[in-house]
Amino acid sequence: MSENSTVNPPPNQEASVGDDQPDAVDSETEKSDGEEEKAEVEYGKIEISESDYDALELDFQHCKIPKIENLESLTSIEVLGFRWNFIKKIENLNSLTTLRELELYDNQITKIENLEALVNLTSLDLSQNKIRKIEGLEALSNLSRLYLVSNKISKIENLTCCPKLVMLELGDNKIRKIEGLDQLVNIEQLFLGSNKITTIENIEKLDKLKLLSIQANRIRSITGLEDLDHLEELYVADNGLTNLKGLENNDKIETLEIANNRIADLSGLDNLKQLEELWANNNLVSDWSEVDKLSSNPALQTVYFEHNPLQKDPQYRRKIKLALPDLNQIDATLCK
Repeated sequence: MSENSTVNPPPNQEASVGDDQPDAVDSETEKSDGEEEKAEVEYGKIEISESDYDALELDFQHCKIPKIENLESLTSIEVLGFRWNFIKKIENLNSLTTLRELELYDNQITKIENLEALVNLTSLDLSQNKIRKIEGLEALSNLSRLYLVSNKISKIENLTCCPKLVMLELGDNKIRKIEGLDQLVNIEQLFLGSNKITTIENIEKLDKLKLLSIQANRIRSITGLEDLDHLEELYVADNGLTNLKGLENNDKIETLEIANNRIADLSGLDNLKQLEELWANNNLVSDWSEVDKLSSNPALQTVYFEHNPLQKDPQYRRKIKLALPDLNQIDATLCK
């Protein structure tokens, strides 16, 4: 998934980007003796043509823009994209009260600020920046999707002002603890992969949660999911799991990813009657009796067991199919 939104320009409508360059950029960058001189960076500049004044969507993707400016003429804008630019500061958005989606993916932003006027914003993407703190969201009470992937955030905080959040993406940061989510009772998708989390905790009040992604952390056991009655997808690959205890109450799970762990025993899944996909590749399953345990999962359609000791058996696929005759797919290959 991840999992980030992409803002596309409307058909036959392109935002205008000029070739002006900031005065502060010298024609040549001074270097010490022996270093090569670098050519001047040709920055882009936002220019709104009269025909775009009433535009609903504009996309300034990959235009080398260093500054957000010249947007005052946009009277109806709802979707605005600045993906892959050189923007360092969120600014000059006060007139855009109609804006619903703002994408600033992959820029050089260090602080979340100056969003007070965007009271109708429902989606904000600040992934791939240099943000260290979650802040500045107080006016965004209508926000439903927040993307903060690949920043430098170390703490989950200051989100109580966004009670309508349905999706929160905090993957690839420096978070060590799950916290600060109690008020986000409408969350359905929570992404926390590639952090430094050791325990699944403090999410018991997220009773609408359908998807939890916590891959590539430091989880040693599955805990804290007892009250998540609506959980349908759980991704816990690339941790240090040795067993599957802790899923007794999560009988609505349809997709379970446990790849790249240290699991040899598949006990604990017999109550998952709606389980359709099990991704268990790169584990330590060696006994065929473990595969037999999955016969208690009648909805199972796809299993991944490649790179387990089982795969060394010359009859690997045949034995899986005999144990689970209703499968549609084994590893990446469809069953005949």
